[in-house]
Amino acid sequence: MTRRSIVIVPLLSLLAVGYAEASDLSTVKPEQVGLSSERLERIGQVLRVDVERGRIPGAVVVVARKGRVASVQAVGFRDRAAGAPMTPDSIFRIASMTKPIVTVAALSLYEEGRLLPSDPVSKYIPAFKDRMVGLERAPAEREMTIQDLMRHTSGLTYGNRGKTEIYKMYPESSNVASLTLTMDEFIEQLSRTPLLYQPGTRWEYGLSTDVLGRVVEIVSGKSLGEVLAERIYRPLKMTDTTFLVPVDKRTRIAQGLPAHPDTGAEFKLADPSVPRKFDCGGGCAVSTAGDYARFAQMLLNRGSLDGARVLSPRTVEFMTSDHLGAISRGTGATGWPGYTWGLGVAVRQDKGIAPIPGSSGDFYWPGAFATYWWADPKEELAVVFMTQSPLGRHYAHLMRGLVYQAIAN
Repeated sequence: MTRRSIVIVPLLSLLAVGYAEASDLSTVKPEQVGLSSERLERIGQVLRVDVERGRIPGAVVVVARKGRVASVQAVGFRDRAAGAPMTPDSIFRIASMTKPIVTVAALSLYEEGRLLPSDPVSKYIPAFKDRMVGLERAPAEREMTIQDLMRHTSGLTYGNRGKTEIYKMYPESSNVASLTLTMDEFIEQLSRTPLLYQPGTRWEYGLSTDVLGRVVEIVSGKSLGEVLAERIYRPLKMTDTTFLVPVDKRTRIAQGLPAHPDTGAEFKLADPSVPRKFDCGGGCAVSTAGDYARFAQMLLNRGSLDGARVLSPRTVEFMTSDHLGAISRGTGATGWPGYTWGLGVAVRQDKGIAPIPGSSGDFYWPGAFATYWWADPKEELAVVFMTQSPLGRHYAHLMRGLVYQAIAN
């Protein structure tokens, strides 16, 4: 592979590739916001090596500090097989990075008094009343609530998180289920499947946000995609975030490598330009690094960006607080040790414990195909990393170190 096949887009040349028109976060030289230009270049250097080694096809990284975009780097290929270079406006399948967006939409309905976190889910989806728990099908001691959906304490799970009989009853994920099931069929299947745990007793990552997305649809009387566009995408000028890539943007879809770089197992991604049978709030959206940086910055700004208010400051504080307390978290349940779960995001409790740098109160959540973002209020930092790879955990760890080492003051 020649060096010319790797593309790093300098910050000040982004107008030429259309990034600046899509983002109102103004751009500055890194030193103006306490970052080192020289050290930020290490991000591209490290990723360039991984592209050359065949670890990833390419990536886009956006680093914003103090409300200004200090670095945007596009490395490698959007489509390696076609030889198409990565560009900052490439569109990525963001998988579970959909969850924070859907949670924000639900919280905006809460602000209007149209639902309450304490509401039982059965108020909106009657089939979820009188749930059973475990193989013994013991009655649920209490109903799951909207808060349980937001913080993953509902008792719902993913079918691919374990091998017991209960796990086998659940869909692998909504990414898979939405290709073959309608929303009604999906909800019907979940409503007759026993919960893994009693609601409110254990953090269990799973299909909770997909059910939350259905609640949003019922409360609003609109499809989830319409609600997200109305309440989040349009106000924040997230012009490329959606559940379905339109025809005129298909060439911008980032493609993964055909196989896992370590095991050789097939790595196949669904085509986001093909309609699904329902809008899955747990993992089916696509976005660009620039769009998601706007969402992250909105939360970092405590609910607003460029004059558009999505949530109140107090609601963002509520969202990014500890909502687990003494609830069992399992082993590494919230992504990394040292993190708890808020509403739709994992939240750091202390500087230490976690094997990644950060600040108390920083929050994040990744996507299964190696997309990752976090926001650090103490450092006034918002970072988005996008690639399409099965090596997500590695790059989440890597990006944290590469970004924090670039902070000069």
